Amino acid sequence: MRILLDDSLCRRALFPFTHTRHAAHIRIGILTLQEKWEKLGGLQVYVNPAEAPADAIHISANIIPTLANYEAILKNNQAEEVRTLTHPWQIFQWNDWAIKEDFLILTKGRKSAAISTTNHIINPGQVFLEPGATVEYSIINAENGPVYIGAHARVMEGCLIRGSFSLGENAVLKMGTKIYGATTLGPGCVGGGEIKNSVMFSHSNKAHEGYLGDSVIGSWCNLGAGTSNSNVKNTGAAVKYKIDAGADFEWAGNKAGLLMGDYSRCAINTSFNTGTVVGVCCNIFSAGMPAVYIPNFTWDNQPYIFEKAIADICNWKQMKGAAMSELELQQLKHLYESK
Repeated sequence: MRILLDDSLCRRALFPFTHTRHAAHIRIGILTLQEKWEKLGGLQVYVNPAEAPADAIHISANIIPTLANYEAILKNNQAEEVRTLTHPWQIFQWNDWAIKEDFLILTKGRKSAAISTTNHIINPGQVFLEPGATVEYSIINAENGPVYIGAHARVMEGCLIRGSFSLGENAVLKMGTKIYGATTLGPGCVGGGEIKNSVMFSHSNKAHEGYLGDSVIGSWCNLGAGTSNSNVKNTGAAVKYKIDAGADFEWAGNKAGLLMGDYSRCAINTSFNTGTVVGVCCNIFSAGMPAVYIPNFTWDNQPYIFEKAIADICNWKQMKGAAMSELELQQLKHLYESK
């Protein structure tokens, strides 16, 4: 069976993350939305209408499929208990549920790789290591949710992990990291300090002390040492986000942290206010608390020159053994010119 994941009607609502990716490439839980569909039924999945065959079933890309509902969705694009991403903050709000659903998809009929006896494990039946993953001298509590460690990921000594938690392929937890559920660090990410109920898409770093809570960090981002975000107002009141320059503020509940688009970075000891949105390709480094809405291509409080932004991204990619693709370059150029 072949399906086309269409994001034409949902893309704008999921900024800043869909500035640089198809909605189907959003990560929530362990997998991206496209990966969920591919794993569930061995389906052939398309995101480009020009490449999809005429008989492909059209499905809105922001629908989150599970083992329990994907067949019903395929039959009529409707099913009970279906969640649909309509706001970017739902990525962290639903991440606990999504990790549990993806854990079922990925571990069904499979056996975990061996877990070192140097670790202390609570509820080991809900801990799954892919081949090549290493975890040593750490405490893992999977009583409240599963813990999934991806292929060739590494958990260094002294980490404290509470599920639900997912560490992606080739990702790293630095020594002494404290993880509270429900947290996802995607492929190639580095985690350190204290992280709670947050999602990092891929190849991003929060490698040092500091707090990240109720937040979503895109790909190829870096949070400087000591960076922390607020996720609750001192008054305990509801928090609102502004996801795009032309959008109104929208209420997101009482706990709402940082939403950071791809290729953005901040200096050491940056303090982000509750409900902050950082766009794509931003470099934040001046003293004081940053604004709660920072537009794409911002060099602190000034425009980020395009050629400089690209050169800086290439430097960061090189540190992880990667290079910028022509497609990425063209996407960023289009985004820059549309400001």
